[in-house]
Amino acid sequence: MILYVNGDSHSAAAEAAVPYAFAQDDSLYYALGRIPHPENERVSYGCNIANRLFAIYHTDAESASSNARIIRTTHQYIKEEGQPDAIIIGWATWEREEWLHNNEYYQVTAGGTDMVPDDLMPKYKEWVIAAADRYAEDEIKQHESIWQFHNVLKDLAIPHLFFNTFSCFSHIRQNGLAQYDWGNNYIDPYSEEFTYYHWLKQNGCKTVNPDSYHFGIDAHDKWADFLMPRLTQLL
Repeated sequence: MILYVNGDSHSAAAEAAVPYAFAQDDSLYYALGRIPHPENERVSYGCNIANRLFAIYHTDAESASSNARIIRTTHQYIKEEGQPDAIIIGWATWEREEWLHNNEYYQVTAGGTDMVPDDLMPKYKEWVIAAADRYAEDEIKQHESIWQFHNVLKDLAIPHLFFNTFSCFSHIRQNGLAQYDWGNNYIDPYSEEFTYYHWLKQNGCKTVNPDSYHFGIDAHDKWADFLMPRLTQLL
């Protein structure tokens, strides 16, 4: 059995065991680039679930990832490696984007601290300034792109479980826009209560430090407990 996980820093277990997001943040693993730090990956909720299922574990999760990157790399994995037996995806916040520039992909976030080439910097600064005004529009676009991706996986008959890591589709709910029937494949996408971050907070987990949004090993264990029965009913 192969379990495939994709997402952002929460699925990459950033800071969970050691205070790094990317492997390259640690001089011992610098050559590994932007993949999850190996010590964090080993304690992630995804690796935890794979161990319980006696499954081969593969993750393309990357800190600061956009949802566009998550969808692109998942498609790429299926094309190159074949269909996994199950997929888990934790979706990132809606304002993030992926830009292709000179044959290289860049993940951009609204924080204004991303590293982009000098010739992209003017565009990036304007994009960050406009991010707050664009958030509802971004949410609607992400809602549709994830829905389309969900239907691709359904057509391929790949069991998959989605959840939101921090943001839910609140604008869609509050403004009475169409909510899709995701079946058992998406954990309450229209409720903040069941996002990864807020659910763990409500269930007594603390972030690794007051300035971080990332959780430690105990929280990844608890989230694995939460996801496990929802995943197994899809298998």
